[in-house]
Amino acid sequence: MTLPALETLNLLLDRAIGDRDQAQTVLQRAEEAQRRQQLQAEQLAGYRSEYLARWTSAFNRPAAVEIVQCYRSFMERLDEAVAQQQRQSAAADAAAQGARIVLVQCETRAASVRKLIERRQSEHQRVLDRRDQRQTDEAAQQSVWRATQGAELTSHS
Repeated sequence: MTLPALETLNLLLDRAIGDRDQAQTVLQRAEEAQRRQQLQAEQLAGYRSEYLARWTSAFNRPAAVEIVQCYRSFMERLDEAVAQQQRQSAAADAAAQGARIVLVQCETRAASVRKLIERRQSEHQRVLDRRDQRQTDEAAQQSVWRATQGAELTSHS
């Protein structure tokens, strides 16, 4: 393999490794955002449950209509917030999954380039080994030929 071809493949490998490293960073950020969104969703759902339990026990006694309306209005807004947070959490899950897919693709690309370089170097080494073997064989043949030529000259003298 020529030096420029190897340099090109090494450059391609460096680029693939850089892409992989960048994809890892993106995945780490996406997973952190996913954890934050999930934690917020859990906290909000927990608050909703606590609020519901508190007011359920409070409504065991007679309550003013205005209080009941405030409770219902707040519960509707709280339900909307929980639903919105669940959507954001699902979006963060999808983003993290997409980042995982991109990372796997980048890792595969880097591994493929690395394997190609190894194959090309191995092929190049085989070519060199065959050339060396051919030269060794030719040198041995010439040595035998010279020896036989020398023996023929000695026998004719």
